[in-house]
Amino acid sequence: MTRPQVGSLAVNQQLTPDGKLKHLLSIEGLNIGILNEILDTAESFSSIANQSVKKVPLLRGKTIFNLFFEDSTRTRTTFELAGKRLSADMLSMNLKASSTNKGETLLDTLNNLQAMYSDMFIVRHQDSGAAQFIAQNVAPHISVINAGDGRHSHPTQALLDMFTIRRHKQDFTRLRVAIVGDILHSRVARSQIHALNMLNTGEVRVVAPRTLLPAAIENLGVNVYHDIDAGVKDADVIIMLRLQKERMHGALIPSENEYFQRYGLNQRRLKLADKKALVMHPGPVNRGVEISSAVADGPQSTILEQVSHGLAVRMAVMSLCLGSSGGQNE
Repeated sequence: MTRPQVGSLAVNQQLTPDGKLKHLLSIEGLNIGILNEILDTAESFSSIANQSVKKVPLLRGKTIFNLFFEDSTRTRTTFELAGKRLSADMLSMNLKASSTNKGETLLDTLNNLQAMYSDMFIVRHQDSGAAQFIAQNVAPHISVINAGDGRHSHPTQALLDMFTIRRHKQDFTRLRVAIVGDILHSRVARSQIHALNMLNTGEVRVVAPRTLLPAAIENLGVNVYHDIDAGVKDADVIIMLRLQKERMHGALIPSENEYFQRYGLNQRRLKLADKKALVMHPGPVNRGVEISSAVADGPQSTILEQVSHGLAVRMAVMSLCLGSSGGQNE
């Protein structure tokens, strides 16, 4: 299995010349040092939820815009809450009702927001590469975080998934991780694969019908399975993916019921995995389509834990991008 190469710092717009995090656009191009710094910083933020005052002053005086061109609940809400817990001024824009729908260009919108003394844009967009485009066209002091772009990348989701796995399993080199479902349309899967390989995971598997796999997926450093029973056998972590029907063109699966019969995770299939295997899902969960309710709500499920960890991870990324890492005691 060939590991993909990590991009050079010298040509990576995500990092400053001295190797610090400036933007978070994708997992590709980061390095293991930055990835671990994000996870370690998230660990220092994770206890804030248990404190009586759930705020720290690290980003006081900073102005952050949530620019969501696509619908979202968990991601938008956790970014907004993360910014508020860091004491930033957070503004969430309803861009479906914005001036971009009245003829204004995206660059005009960005320039107007920059004129409001903004410090960070958090961007979700239906087009792959949108976050990179924005990062290339903002003022030098502004940081950009990709909250999901097309089929390309969702780096903070992958990071919170790695944080969740690390909390339970510690040593990635011994793990067998199976990613099951709609790999073809999943920006989450791509980011997860890059992160797992960067952490030197023992084996990364993708499990899906041929119609839901990208061409040459093996080049990303994964082993491919078309049979879910074989794909989850002895797995230490099983990550289930949602069928992204809104991105599908044509009949890629016979029916949702047949898909569940062939690729859904139920209790019988879970017993094929390691007895301490984690069951993960980035959400939203389609019960009875990719996972049964008994498994989603069962003792091995970390689905709600992932949501909670997303808050700490997004706090970490925001604070590192704006140059204020170090946790709640600073």
